[in-house]
Amino acid sequence: MNLIAKLEADLREAMKSRDPVRRETIRSIRGAIRNREIECGEALDDDSVMQLIRSLVKQRSDSIEQYAAAGRSDLVEKEAAEKAILLSYLPAAPDAAEIERVVREVIAEVGAGGPQGMGRVMKPALARLGPAADGKAVSQTVKRLLAQ
Repeated sequence: MNLIAKLEADLREAMKSRDPVRRETIRSIRGAIRNREIECGEALDDDSVMQLIRSLVKQRSDSIEQYAAAGRSDLVEKEAAEKAILLSYLPAAPDAAEIERVVREVIAEVGAGGPQGMGRVMKPALARLGPAADGKAVSQTVKRLLAQ
């Protein structure tokens, strides 16, 4: 079952079970998918949908930080619940050890050294780690290893 079909089935289930947070989160995903399809002029594949969901997760993370700084615990809880639902549609991200292993392999292959090799390492590392990898974590690992 592709991701869009899974979203449709989960929306129906959320409506039947009267789960307003899940229902509204899935509706927002579907709206974002429709907007992106209109922009592109074609239907999105699963990788594009996952990329879109990842951007929605990042938006929720940023909102959580801002609401926490403002002392709005009610909104922090709402955003955290939505983020958890969004994360359920993404594959498990590689752990720190896996990221470090792949980055070390890529550094050795391309012969990068120092901060100027960052660009030559990032693209192949992200390609090997797959769409579930967090770019920020990969970037931090690359910076740390190139600085050694």
